[in-house]
Amino acid sequence: MTKPRLFKLRAEVAQAPSGPLALVLPFARVQVDTGVFHLDQLYDYKIPEKCSAQVQIGVRVQLPFENRETEGIVVARVSEPEKAGELKHITKVISAIPVATLSSLALIEDVAHHYASNPWDVIRSAIPPRVASVEKDFTPSHFLTPRISKRGIEFATFHPFIKAHIQTATLVSQHQTLGSTLVIAPDESDVDQIIHELSQLGIRALKLTAAMPRSERYRNFLESMSGSNVCVVGTRSAIFAPVSNLATIIVHKESAYDHYEIRTPGWNTGTVALRRAHLEKIQLIFQGFSPSLNIAQEIDNGSIKYVNSKNRVDVKAFSSSEGTLLPGGIYSQIKKALTVGPVLFIAPRKGYGNALLCAHCRNIALCSCGGRLAISAKAIAPTCVHCGTSFATWRCTFCNRDKQYLAGRGIDRASEEISRAFPGFPVIVSAGDVMKARVETKPSLILATPGAIPQVEGGYSAVVILDGYKFFAHTDIRSQERARELFAESASLIGAEGSILMVIEDSHPIVAAVTRWNMAPLLKRELSQYMELELPPSVSSCVLVMEQAIGTQIATGLRKAVTESRLPISTRIFGPTEVFKGHAKIVIHVATKEQQGLIDVVHELQRRRSISKKELFTLRVDPYSL
Repeated sequence: MTKPRLFKLRAEVAQAPSGPLALVLPFARVQVDTGVFHLDQLYDYKIPEKCSAQVQIGVRVQLPFENRETEGIVVARVSEPEKAGELKHITKVISAIPVATLSSLALIEDVAHHYASNPWDVIRSAIPPRVASVEKDFTPSHFLTPRISKRGIEFATFHPFIKAHIQTATLVSQHQTLGSTLVIAPDESDVDQIIHELSQLGIRALKLTAAMPRSERYRNFLESMSGSNVCVVGTRSAIFAPVSNLATIIVHKESAYDHYEIRTPGWNTGTVALRRAHLEKIQLIFQGFSPSLNIAQEIDNGSIKYVNSKNRVDVKAFSSSEGTLLPGGIYSQIKKALTVGPVLFIAPRKGYGNALLCAHCRNIALCSCGGRLAISAKAIAPTCVHCGTSFATWRCTFCNRDKQYLAGRGIDRASEEISRAFPGFPVIVSAGDVMKARVETKPSLILATPGAIPQVEGGYSAVVILDGYKFFAHTDIRSQERARELFAESASLIGAEGSILMVIEDSHPIVAAVTRWNMAPLLKRELSQYMELELPPSVSSCVLVMEQAIGTQIATGLRKAVTESRLPISTRIFGPTEVFKGHAKIVIHVATKEQQGLIDVVHELQRRRSISKKELFTLRVDPYSL
C-alpha cells in the first residue's frame, strides 16, 4: 500500500533585498514587455547602486511586473520618477551591452504610434534575440552613433542592361566615404546578391536577415553598432538597426511586396525609412524600376526627388488574335534571337490551366451543377471544380463545338506549346517548387513565372512577356504597380543588343513607357485616377478585420463617431464585408492630413477592447492591399 504524502503549505518567497539606491540618477524609465496591448506606456523603476554602472540607455534588464518577472529596455535615467508612489527595483541587468540607442528607441516609438500598436511589437522585429556567448567579444564603450546632417531624399530608377544588384553595390561604393551605409532589400536572395557584388568591389558587408542563424545575426547586429564606417545589408527588419555613424539608407526595389511586414503591426520599409530619415536627418535613396504609388505620390508632391536614367530599349508589341499564346508575327523575332542566345518567356501563372472556354464562342464551360470546368494537366479531361465531375467528351452547350480554349494558361501548358513551336531547343522551366538561379548562355527556351526568373551572364537575347494583359487584370489596387515593375525589370534582363517582345496591343501605354525607359506618364495618369476615385495613396487608409458577428456593430459605432466629430469629417467607412469564414473587414479612408486623428481613434478602440479582455482586431494602417 502506497504511503500518503504529507500535505505542505505553499511558502511565500520574499523578494531579495536590492540594496541601496543608485547615488546618481537613481530611477530608470523602461519600455516593458508587458504582454498586454493597453499597458504600453513607459514605467519607472528604482536602480540599485550595485548595478548602477550597467544600467544605461538601450540595455536589457529584468524586472518585476505584476506577479511575474519580465524583460525591459532602459529608455532613460532620471533623477525623479514621473509619478508618485512606491516603485519596484530592477531585478538585474540581463546584459550590459546596449541593443538600442536614443535614436533607434525614438524611431520605434514613432513607428508604434503611427501604426497604432504596442511598441514591443515593433521591438520584436527591430532587435534580434540575445545570444549571451556572442557578447563576450563586445564592450559597452564601443557604441557611439553621431548625428549626420541631412542630405535629401530621392528615388533613382535602375538602368537597363545592368543587373540591379550591381547598380546598388556601385551606389554603396559611391557613399562609403560619407559614413556607414544601410541597404534594405526585399528578400534573402537580393541580400546575398548585393553582398556578392559588394565583395567584388572590395567592400565587406554585414548581413542582417531573420533567416540567419541566431548567433550570426546577433553578432552582426552588435558589430553594426560598434564600427565607425560599416556597410549593412538586410531585409525589412534591418531598417531599425542602430548602425553607428549612419549616413545613407538605400531601399532596394522599393515597390516590392516583401517590404511589408507580415506580423503585427504590418509596417512598411518605405514608410519607416522616410520617418527615420526625418528623425535622424540622414540621406535616403529609394531604388527600383518603377516607384510604388506611395512614393510616386511623394514625388508628385515634391518631397522626393525623381532621378530617371535616360535610356532607350528595343520593344516590339504583338497583338494576340483568337487567344493564341504566340501571335504570328512574333515567331521570326524569337527564331532570330535563338541564333544568338537564350530566350526568356515570362508567364503570368504557374500550373497548367485555369477556366475552360469554348474556342469558338468564348462562353465559359459549365457543369450541370453550375461549377466551372478546368484542366489541371496535359491529357486530363476537363473537370468541374465544384462537384468533380469529369467530361471526357466535352462539347460547348451553346454552340455544340468541341474546340477548347484555356482562359488562363499556366506555365506548364505554355511550355508544351512553345516547345512544339521551336523544336530542337532545350526547354527549362523555373516556377513553383523548381526554381533556377542561373542558366547557361547557350540558345535555349527559358520559361519562368514572376519571382522565379533565372539570371544569365550577358543577358537574354530576347525576353517574351506572354499574355501581357493578364498582368494588369488583377482586382487589387496594386496590380498596375506590380505590372509596371515586372515589365521594366523583365526589360532589364536583356543584353545590350537584345529586345523585349510583348504579347499585348502596341497602343497600351506600357509599351511606350518601357521603350523610352520612363514610367512618369503612367504614374501621373494612375495618381490622377486614384485622386478622382479618392483611393490610396491620394487618401490614407486603415483596415480592421474582426469576427463577423460584431462587424455591423463596430461599423455603426465608427459612423457615429464621424457624425459626432470624434473622427475626422473626411472619414469614409466601407463594410463590413466577409473576408473569410466567420470574419469580416471594415475599410476606412481619411484625408492624409487628418490621418493621425483616425489612428488615435482606432488605437483607443483597440486599447478599450484590451482593457475589457476582448479579442483585438487585426489592424493595418496603409496596408499593401485593401
